Amino acid sequence: MEIQELRKSLKEVDKNTWESKKAGNVPLKVYANKNLLKNMELEVFNQAANAASLPGILKYSYLFSDAHIGYGVPVGWAGAFDIKEGIISPGAIGFDINCGMRLIKTNLTLKEVKPKIKELVDMLFKMVPAGVGSNSSQSFPDLKTLRESDFKEITEEGMDWALRKGYATKKDKERTEEKGNIKSADFSKVSEDAFKRGKKQLGTLGSGNHYLEIQVINKDFNKEIANALDLDTIKEQVVIMFHTGSRGFGHQIASDYIKKFLDYSLKNKISLKDKQLAYAPFNSKEGQDYFKAMSCGINFAFVNRQIITYQIREAFKKIFKRNEKDLGLDVVYDVSHNTAKIEEYNIENKKTSVIIHRKGATRSFGPGNKELTGVLKQIGQPVIVGGSMETGSYLCLGTKKAEEESFGTTLHGSGRTMSRVAARTAIKPDKLLESMKTKGIYIKANSLTGLTEEGGSAYKDINEVVNSMDEAGISRKLLSLKPIGNIKG
Repeated sequence: MEIQELRKSLKEVDKNTWESKKAGNVPLKVYANKNLLKNMELEVFNQAANAASLPGILKYSYLFSDAHIGYGVPVGWAGAFDIKEGIISPGAIGFDINCGMRLIKTNLTLKEVKPKIKELVDMLFKMVPAGVGSNSSQSFPDLKTLRESDFKEITEEGMDWALRKGYATKKDKERTEEKGNIKSADFSKVSEDAFKRGKKQLGTLGSGNHYLEIQVINKDFNKEIANALDLDTIKEQVVIMFHTGSRGFGHQIASDYIKKFLDYSLKNKISLKDKQLAYAPFNSKEGQDYFKAMSCGINFAFVNRQIITYQIREAFKKIFKRNEKDLGLDVVYDVSHNTAKIEEYNIENKKTSVIIHRKGATRSFGPGNKELTGVLKQIGQPVIVGGSMETGSYLCLGTKKAEEESFGTTLHGSGRTMSRVAARTAIKPDKLLESMKTKGIYIKANSLTGLTEEGGSAYKDINEVVNSMDEAGISRKLLSLKPIGNIKG
């Protein structure tokens, strides 16, 4: 089917929910309002259709309101594959394995933080390395002498390693997706090149759309649930949000296995619609090797965000001269994007294990899910939706409807409207800085070029993409968050 024809075949079957004719082995399902759907690039549908043709894909090839062109599949895409007949594809997961978001609350108010925002951001910029080539030894000497045996423990144990070493609390682990430890990780499946790249980058933000932001709670949509998470709009509570992943370690794992899977395709005479979607059967040796290596990347990213959390706590203690308990620096939640995980869903009235690929998409489990504990089991899984550094972000909650319809998956962020190359031309650094200053946002960045790539106009309207998913019932708005200080690589 021609892509134009496929797009025209989309019919609205529920609020902000669209289905196409069969696009390969399955149809497309798109969650977006009419305006967002109209403005999605045609190539987004082409990539989603290519994914729909992969062996063993189940029900639909999913697109979310933030979808835009990516490597192999769009960013803002998900697909679930049969465990026995399905495949695993690095391109459908992403180079930045477990690129994810973490939200940390404080007991501080805007009134307390605003006078110290420059001092605080400057301290965080010093203690959390950001930018291309940043490495942990710049600010955290304890990680400078990491041996290969240490690195093996980090990648196979994830947050359990951080807890054992004193970099994490039990609550940090409890409030991390999968408790911060994917059990399928096997460091022997990771290349020497990946280890060499990763060992210097623990506790670093990186560049691109990675950031660390000081925010204030702007508006609540369910005060009772917000209070259950110790979050309060009335007192203008300050929180910290940051976005980073597995850095060069995950990138190298993806690069290594894309090459191996292309060789596998040649050897087994597999015809690929797009070489960026090279794959291997999930249960093949090659598929299992990648799954185990990718799991190491997921665990590395969890520890990376935990080391950054440790440094954030140290920075706040230095600036505010108060202890950690008094400052209330607790993790609200840590979510993953760019993963493949084995999860169980009800398909045709039968409990079925699938390998769910999420590319620029977030897990969205509803209340009562067995993966959730404590207060989260009652309210649903937090979904952290990052916006641009100018426009703010959201905290949302997962729903039972997402588990029933979209394999427990929702959007992950604003979604780009233009490429980074186009943004460099369209957005002028001096005007961007002036705009942020006018909005009361203090920013510290390694590169003006990197800054322009992430300007607000390079992204979709965060309110529109979040509202689309809320109205579709796939995730629910809880809080909107406004930036007051930002660190960019």
